[in-house]
Amino acid sequence: MRARILGVGTSVPKFQVGCQASAEFAARTTLADTDQSRKVGALYRRTGIENRGSVLLAEDPGAEVINDFYPPAASGEDRGPTTKNRNDRYAVEAPALAIEASAIALAQSGIDPGQVSHLVTVSCTGFSAPGFDIALIDQLGLPPTTERIQVGFMGCHGAINGLRAARGCVATDPGANVLVCSVELCSLHFQYGFDADRIVSNALFADGGAAMVLQSCRRDGAVERTGLLAATGSFLVPESRDAMTWRVGDHGYEMTLSARVPHLIEQHLESFLSNWLHGLGESIGSIGGWAVHPGGVRILSTVETALGLPEDSLETSRQVLMDHGNMSSATMLFILQRFIEVDQPKPWLMLGFGPGLEIEVALIR
Repeated sequence: MRARILGVGTSVPKFQVGCQASAEFAARTTLADTDQSRKVGALYRRTGIENRGSVLLAEDPGAEVINDFYPPAASGEDRGPTTKNRNDRYAVEAPALAIEASAIALAQSGIDPGQVSHLVTVSCTGFSAPGFDIALIDQLGLPPTTERIQVGFMGCHGAINGLRAARGCVATDPGANVLVCSVELCSLHFQYGFDADRIVSNALFADGGAAMVLQSCRRDGAVERTGLLAATGSFLVPESRDAMTWRVGDHGYEMTLSARVPHLIEQHLESFLSNWLHGLGESIGSIGGWAVHPGGVRILSTVETALGLPEDSLETSRQVLMDHGNMSSATMLFILQRFIEVDQPKPWLMLGFGPGLEIEVALIR
């Protein structure tokens, strides 16, 4: 069963912060000395991120980030706000981005909110109950009978997992109208302390929301621009359980990213993807648009090398990373939105990596 994509919407926080101001904030907040501050600045510049949004910004930061949520570390042992404080802020901030992105997706789809039958929410950066799924029902006027699915804590490829759930809903109910919504508030998990893993995650992540509306392709309607979700696939990379992790700590969620990740991608991606695409009558060379999750510039370069992709194949992924940073699971839907806007030739391939190390893919025709 293929699911017809009817609309895609995205949302970002009101205020954005530039690369230099982000780096200076990180150095100041973590009590980095002069030499460490230079290293932080160099790392931030290498991310390829020019701007990123945060729900914690109460005003345009300009050249300096000032906020009351992350004060400078009081000592070398200070690790910042507790996980409870961060999660409480998530419950306050997440609904607005979810509602904005979902309203855009619904308007583009032509589906009235009262016609939505299923709601799939995706997030790995916070938890609350009732959560932003209930806020969507209340604020957008979704039916009180809307069936809900929550895809939680799956990391950067979570949108694919959410689309897989939506496709299952459509397969079992041909009359279903499914809203998928991802919200990630990564800036709530800024880590204090001059530690390599903490600094890398601080330098990459940002906040954003994205949504998609799908229904059965058995119904009439054009799909030339938006497309059909034809298939999804997964591959759990062997001997990689420590390569990427995402854990709940006492002071936010803590991510680790091993230097082995690029090697593991080079070692396993091409074989898995070629075989998977072959079973669908496609090949690496037949893909017209690559929606690769921009986990970082090195991840994108590694995918290009591993798959032997032509130059500029991942330009849209790089542009989204540059404009918004890594918004975890929401990011790939930003790429799809740009594909729709420019009428990118199909098929499209969504590709993301997450803790496991897990490779997730989706084919859109």
